[in-house]
Amino acid sequence: MRSTFMGLEASKRGLFTQQTALYTTGHNISNANTLGFTRQRANMQATPGFPSPGLNQPVYPGHLGTGVEVSSIQRMRDQFTDRQYRQETNKLGYWDSTAKSISQMEDIMSEPSEFGINQSFTDFWKSMEDVIDNPKDTAARQVLISKGVAIAESFNYMDRQLKQIQGNIGNEISVSTDKVNSILKQIAALNKQIQEVEPSGYVPNDLYDARDVLVDQLNEHIPVTVSMQKSGGLAKDVAEGSMTITYLSADGTPIKLVDGKQYAALATMDTNDRRIDGDVDDQATGSYANFKEIKISAIGEPPGDPANGIAIDYSKMDPGKGSLRALIDAYGHSGGQGTYPEMLANLDNLANEFITKFNEAHSKGFGLDGSTGQNFFSGTTARDFKVVITDPKQVAVSDTAGEEGNNGNMRKLAALQSQAQDNLKKGTFQNYYKSLVGDLAVKGQEAVRSAFNSETMHLEISKRRDSMNSVSLDEEMTNMITFQQAYNANARMITVVDETLDKIINGMGRVGL
Repeated sequence: MRSTFMGLEASKRGLFTQQTALYTTGHNISNANTLGFTRQRANMQATPGFPSPGLNQPVYPGHLGTGVEVSSIQRMRDQFTDRQYRQETNKLGYWDSTAKSISQMEDIMSEPSEFGINQSFTDFWKSMEDVIDNPKDTAARQVLISKGVAIAESFNYMDRQLKQIQGNIGNEISVSTDKVNSILKQIAALNKQIQEVEPSGYVPNDLYDARDVLVDQLNEHIPVTVSMQKSGGLAKDVAEGSMTITYLSADGTPIKLVDGKQYAALATMDTNDRRIDGDVDDQATGSYANFKEIKISAIGEPPGDPANGIAIDYSKMDPGKGSLRALIDAYGHSGGQGTYPEMLANLDNLANEFITKFNEAHSKGFGLDGSTGQNFFSGTTARDFKVVITDPKQVAVSDTAGEEGNNGNMRKLAALQSQAQDNLKKGTFQNYYKSLVGDLAVKGQEAVRSAFNSETMHLEISKRRDSMNSVSLDEEMTNMITFQQAYNANARMITVVDETLDKIINGMGRVGL
């Protein structure tokens, strides 16, 4: 037989359920502007009907409902959109970092310019014309020496500045690696909290949100995949469980970075097996070691010590994904490859070729003092490019001994301006340098265009994800009114049942009174 107070119990459950839904709505509204917050929903389900199944249960015309309850409070999140968002975050992180690295190089080279290497070459050639016109004029010869010093200093400055930025990029690699390690540690700590809570039947949605924000940040640096492991115990179906983070190398080798509460640590190593920090290896040459590999400590090993872990060299890193790969591409890898090492090598090649060819021609001439066989420049790289002649009388203008007014050798030196050089891609000195600047401009445009396209796609996916995950105040206000009215209706139902019971209890059995 049904209980006399069954109606009160059903309406009481309704009050509690609508109250929970209202509280959930209030939580959503409060976090409308919280970064990474995912809107939540109270999932309602009908409680078991009366009577419950059994052989001796009475027969009723229908199965009588007993009310409603909240089965769970669930995040409204689309895992498929999350994967798309993170994949595009990989690309955006790569191209954004690449564009910044190239932009810094463009700022240093700054061509066309009134003070760059190209202008220094032009001024140097022009000073030769004055010497050709006045071969005995020591003032014209001194100007030539000064313009030569300007060329050397331009190469010195370019080399020094580019290596300084390369060192800064090395520091960024170190900072990025430390950031990745910090994120992995935080994800493992959240996994630990989630594993402790879920088996008791709770669904820690806010911990899930914090963990997802960290995964989004992680994908800016390196590409990772995510999988879930159920916690067991009394965990609800909507409980997401512990997160496993895996780095998938280019050859398909999966490497776990986070497994439950355990996590790995990364270390970026240079060719000298030292952690990259941007320091100069050799003060004499100013050379920087290139990237060699990422070392990842094995799960369960002491974090921060990747010595016994897995080494991933450049060839195994997924191309075009993550800012860490972009920084390595700029810093240098695999024996001198990379944006900055290649540009520095090209400048060294240009400086060495110019020094060699000019000295060859200059040493065959004669100065005003009869000197011969002297070099005008010294050095083999952009860094050690210098002018060694200080006395204008030693500038070898003449091609014949004893003929001070002869400008034959200076004409040969001036002719180098238009001569194609085999070691400079069959181009002249200035054309070779212009081609370096042109190639850099093309790379810069490609990086900016790719960064823009990736950012546009990233924004579209972000909007699509927000349409599912984010809080809409208009929708929440509608839900609030809906749950409020349902709460009021349940309260009114309790009043009706109370009045009914009052009539039965206090009004029956009073005939004749």
